[in-house]
Amino acid sequence: MSKIIDDKPKPTIGDRAKDAVDGVQGSQAWSSVFRPGSIFRKGYTDSPRNRSYVIMNSVLYHLHPVKVKRHAVKVSYTLCLGGLSFFLFILLTVTGIFLMFFYRPETTAAWNDINNLQTSVTFGLLVRNMHRWGAHLMVLAVFLHMARVFYHGAYKPPREFNWVIGVILLMLTLLLSFTGYLLPWDQLALWAVTVGTNMMGYTPVFGQEVRFVLLGGAEIGAETLLRWYVLHVLFLPFVIVIFMAIHFWRVRKDGGISGPL
Repeated sequence: MSKIIDDKPKPTIGDRAKDAVDGVQGSQAWSSVFRPGSIFRKGYTDSPRNRSYVIMNSVLYHLHPVKVKRHAVKVSYTLCLGGLSFFLFILLTVTGIFLMFFYRPETTAAWNDINNLQTSVTFGLLVRNMHRWGAHLMVLAVFLHMARVFYHGAYKPPREFNWVIGVILLMLTLLLSFTGYLLPWDQLALWAVTVGTNMMGYTPVFGQEVRFVLLGGAEIGAETLLRWYVLHVLFLPFVIVIFMAIHFWRVRKDGGISGPL
């Protein structure tokens, strides 16, 4: 009997790695993250067309659209929840800067500063209440915005990546609200942070490490207040601004506000 000989060479490790990379770059998840013309897209070539994509996909050119769909300008469709969330973030930024002038992240001074702000500073009580209620309203507005997007099916291709960005923004909004809860340094804030960090301590594998980093030690103290102050006024707002820019850009690049189902 004749023996069948396979002359096809066996794939090398490099060939298998290339096939794996091509498979990842050809997946729907990868295509949803990287726009056409990106060097990370499968089959990218250095051509005038792809070079123009680099310019056209710039976020600075798409913060405001050239044209919008007719249904997208109806208040009854979006309820302006996305714009309202952004407006509340700007309001919180402005009022937060005002409050920073009269607040010191020290355990011996935090509560007195808040009290003096409400009783001795002109418009201090008004600005603090604007900041507080604005934070509550922002959490509600972002949640309702995501519910509206889900109801209209705006998470479907090609917008699935922007849906993930929206979920991240919701988590960051909740963290921003929670980190500001400790800053008055009263009993309500202390016990809320105690419960929250104890819950984080039960995270599998690295829960105790996360709790130690957030507290700045084994227990709540001056280091805790300082760390949460930095998270609240610097780190989290900086991260939120980056993700909001990506979110706005992808709304424009994915075809604007999605139409009715």
